Amino acid sequence: QVQLVESGGGLVQAGGSLRLSCAASRYIFGMSTMGWYRQAPGKQRELVATITNGGSTNFLDSVRGRFTISRDSAKSTVWLQMNSLKPEDTAVYYCNARVPGPVDYWGQGTQVTVSS
Repeated sequence: QVQLVESGGGLVQAGGSLRLSCAASRYIFGMSTMGWYRQAPGKQRELVATITNGGSTNFLDSVRGRFTISRDSAKSTVWLQMNSLKPEDTAVYYCNARVPGPVDYWGQGTQVTVSS
């Protein structure tokens, strides 16, 4: 049973920064894309950022230019650097790792709250 362990969430004022980390409990063989999703109260889950095994990245339009995603495949770890945070970024953030099948592994979620 693979666990994705997330950390780095918290409460921050608008304009501030947070860095989310996610590490798998063991090496995930064949892992392709890793990423971050978020779900705000009363809203559907949305994809925030992804990074492929080759390093290609994709971002939600509203976070492009403010967020950065990076990974260390050997350590099965992914980070999300969040800068210039806005109240609308408030959500529970979930780490995701995908392997061909496709099979998805998910973190438990970490709360990010941005105050005005």
